[in-house]
Amino acid sequence: MELIGYGLAVLIGLLLSLLGGGGSILTVPVLVYVFLIDPKIATAYSLLIVGVTSLIASVNYMRKGLASPKTALFFSFPSFIMVFLTRKYLMPLIPEELFRIGNFVFSKDTAIMSLFAVLLLLASSSMIRNNRKEINDLDSARNKLNYPLVFSEGLLVGILTGIVGVGGGF
Repeated sequence: MELIGYGLAVLIGLLLSLLGGGGSILTVPVLVYVFLIDPKIATAYSLLIVGVTSLIASVNYMRKGLASPKTALFFSFPSFIMVFLTRKYLMPLIPEELFRIGNFVFSKDTAIMSLFAVLLLLASSSMIRNNRKEINDLDSARNKLNYPLVFSEGLLVGILTGIVGVGGGF
């Protein structure tokens, strides 16, 4: 089973390099269902794996002028803070057993993976719809950014990332 997991890890790396995103969406299920790692730990591993990969990739984007350092800071700073606070304080507050119906136990792990599945469905439907207008002038787009909104989005993405280990693509 580990050999399959390592093969999938290589495939995830290839997809990340080709598509530039989606690492956590692929990494968390491989860690949970192939390597049989507890979802709480798998989400933390995913943060490390995809975070390091994204950091390395972002350097090249910054050098080419394809990313705005100011916007990145307005988004990433609150996101990092919320990931830390969520992992440190919110996750330990969630009980291991949320509720029970007969023999079925809705556990913390089931809740994490259910939220993960809902986020996947929302992300996939937003990619299929794609109602956004293309912006040809990157500098014009940067000047029109609503930085308080970017900061708020960073807070929300940080919470989601802290719970399910995904969020970079958001």
